[in-house]
Amino acid sequence: MQVSDQNKESRTIGILALVCALLQLGIVPLFGIGDGRANLALVFAGLMAFMFGGRRGVLLAFLAGVFFDLTTTGPIGIMAFELPVMAFLLGSESRNRLIEDRTESLKEFALGSLAVGLVYGIVMLFLGQAGSLVDVVLLRVIPTFALTFVAFAAFAYFLSGGSSGGRARGPRRAGMRSGGRIRTKGL
Repeated sequence: MQVSDQNKESRTIGILALVCALLQLGIVPLFGIGDGRANLALVFAGLMAFMFGGRRGVLLAFLAGVFFDLTTTGPIGIMAFELPVMAFLLGSESRNRLIEDRTESLKEFALGSLAVGLVYGIVMLFLGQAGSLVDVVLLRVIPTFALTFVAFAAFAYFLSGGSSGGRARGPRRAGMRSGGRIRTKGL
C-alpha cells in the first residue's frame, strides 16, 4: 500500500526547485562545453515527470520552462512549451518510476532531453540567434545534452537513495534490510 504524504511531496518539490534554480543561476554559467550549458530546468521537469507524473508533473515542468525562459537570453515561451510536452510524454503514469526503474528512466530522459535540445536549437536557428545547423548541433545541443544528462543522473541517483532502481542485486530474502529500507516484496 502506498501512502501519499502531501507535505513530504511539497517539501521535496520545493527543495528540488530551489536547488535547481540556485545551481542554474549560480553554478551552471561557470561551467560549459563549447556553447553548451546544463539545463537544470529540464532536469527538474524530468524529475517531476518521473516522480509525480500527470497534471502535477506537467504544471511543474511548465513553471520550470517559464523560469528558464526568464533567466536566459533566448526568446520567452520556447522552453515553457517544450518542457510540459516532454513531461506529459515521460510522466503519463502517476507513479514514482524513478525509484522503480532508474535505468529505464535514464534512457527515456536521454531521448526526451535530446529532443528538447534539438527543437530548441532549431528554433534558435530560425530566429537568427545561431549561426548554422552545425553550430547548433555540435556546439550547443550535444554539449548541453551531455551536461544535462550528467546532472539528471546525479539527481536520479540521489533521489532513488542510491538503490539499484527497484531491482535487487543478488539473492535477498524478503524482509531483509536493503539501502535503509525494509524490503517486503514477496511476503
